[in-house]
Amino acid sequence: MAASIFAAVPLSPPVAVFKLTADFREDGDSRKVNLGVGAYRTDEGQPWVLPVVKKVKQLIVNDNSLNHEYLPILGLPEFRANASRIALGDDSPAIKENRVGSVQSLGGTGALRIGAEFLRRWYNGNNNTATPVYVSSPTWENHNSVFMDAGFKDIRPYHYWDAAKRGLDIQGLLNDMESAPESSIFILHACAHNPTGTDPSPEQWKQIAAVMKRRSLFPFFDSAYQGFASGSLDKDAWAVRFFVSEGFELFCAQSFSKNFGLYNERVGNLTVVGKDADNVKRVLSQMEKIVRTTWSNPPSQGARIVATTLSSPELFDEWKGNVKTMADRVLLMRSELRSRLEALGTPGTWNHITEQIGMFSFTGLNPKQVEYLIKEKHIYLLASGRINMCGLTTKNLDYVAKSIHEAVTKIQ
Repeated sequence: MAASIFAAVPLSPPVAVFKLTADFREDGDSRKVNLGVGAYRTDEGQPWVLPVVKKVKQLIVNDNSLNHEYLPILGLPEFRANASRIALGDDSPAIKENRVGSVQSLGGTGALRIGAEFLRRWYNGNNNTATPVYVSSPTWENHNSVFMDAGFKDIRPYHYWDAAKRGLDIQGLLNDMESAPESSIFILHACAHNPTGTDPSPEQWKQIAAVMKRRSLFPFFDSAYQGFASGSLDKDAWAVRFFVSEGFELFCAQSFSKNFGLYNERVGNLTVVGKDADNVKRVLSQMEKIVRTTWSNPPSQGARIVATTLSSPELFDEWKGNVKTMADRVLLMRSELRSRLEALGTPGTWNHITEQIGMFSFTGLNPKQVEYLIKEKHIYLLASGRINMCGLTTKNLDYVAKSIHEAVTKIQ
């Protein structure tokens, strides 16, 4: 037989975080700990279906008026409106002035992709590929891939993480914005920066906004952890709302995977803030064309769960309580890990563990120390030293802390 027409296709390396989870599953050691997976876990190390989600799913099952007809191409209207509302706030002037639109998407990644595809086609000239797209260094690896696959040719890092201080390099960040060509696109993490867990303060956000306004830079926010980071929806959306109050036109990709625990339902939204209703209408008309050839029509189940929850004052309050439960457990694990490392006298400073926020912590562990933890201690984490705080429990904290202490002490 002739050789396969696919014979020249190279084997792509596996996605690191999913490969890590597969390795963890295959490990038979009873001490094993998974600090790599990007999902919430209970203190028993199990996935958590939010009580409010269970309740709303039952309401949907019992609603005989629902069917499986196609949604509008841009998605479930009540989902889109409520998703944008929690991002921008109940009293948002942009919403009141009818200059906000949105697109239901397949998770936060889908929102990023639809936004990227629109910007490549219509921002800064037709079929634009040359405008620089800036992503933080480091960032979630999909940011680079999404914009590359959308056709952008010039993707650049901007300073963000100061490894020596284990904190934000605000001056480097501002310098990069000052030197960026006008109309450059900047991908900004709305809260709980992935992977560092380090966010600008409100005052630093004000500095960032001032430079971006003066330099005519376009903000594209990625909001994957609203409510999940601090326990407060308003606090976690502060940056996005401030930029809107400053008159920016912007995009905000939202994910409901983390704060609703709807990881496999792929519930996302792209919020568009424009100068006026007419501009937003035209933008959405083009996004509708992009969606039509991408997934054509979005799924309804996850969107209905979110829309039902956000539309009811009682369910909304219950959801906020559920989200705070998750945020509080993460904050507790941060505090407990730091206190154990300091009690052990682990070399270095560990205050960054509690100063960071959200699901992930950039520990400062180097690749050799990570390799030691995986091979010798069966503790799975990314080579960057990023750990998921939800993988810590009251049962494994001591083991993880002692193992980190050993790795830092033995491996330079």
